[in-house]
Amino acid sequence: MRLSNKKKIPVYNFFNILLLMILLGGCVGFILDKIRFDILDEKSGLLIIIPVILLIVIYLHGRQVFEYDSDGEALHFRNRNVVPFLNRPLSDEFPKYKLIKFEMVSVLFFSRLYVTISSKNNGSTILKYETSYLTRKEVNDLKTSLNKVVNANKEKRHQE
Repeated sequence: MRLSNKKKIPVYNFFNILLLMILLGGCVGFILDKIRFDILDEKSGLLIIIPVILLIVIYLHGRQVFEYDSDGEALHFRNRNVVPFLNRPLSDEFPKYKLIKFEMVSVLFFSRLYVTISSKNNGSTILKYETSYLTRKEVNDLKTSLNKVVNANKEKRHQE
């Protein structure tokens, strides 16, 4: 199964550019208000503070693009940001038999996928991916696909 939200990249770019333009306009408005007009008094700082808070929330919301591929004998996860210099992209590929368990954690507007895989060195490793920008249907499809792999691995271990 393949899952990707790459088609939404133009929407994410639009909102990022819109917020940057609002921040730029707020900075210009702040400077003009302080130098020339003095209409807003102490409230002129909100012209900068509100767009900065919105940009921080978007940054903390996580990487926008999530790709998952379970075709073949390997699982492939990719998680990256639309703005390339903000976060380093994540890309992991491992055999299906290494998947031990997974957990989806949702808190308010933030959602993460924790994948536990078996490792030669430590016994197990936890990989983290941001899934905040996935729709409910995409999250359910992802859970279904990962459940199939986990159940197949449990059955295989039980037979051995």
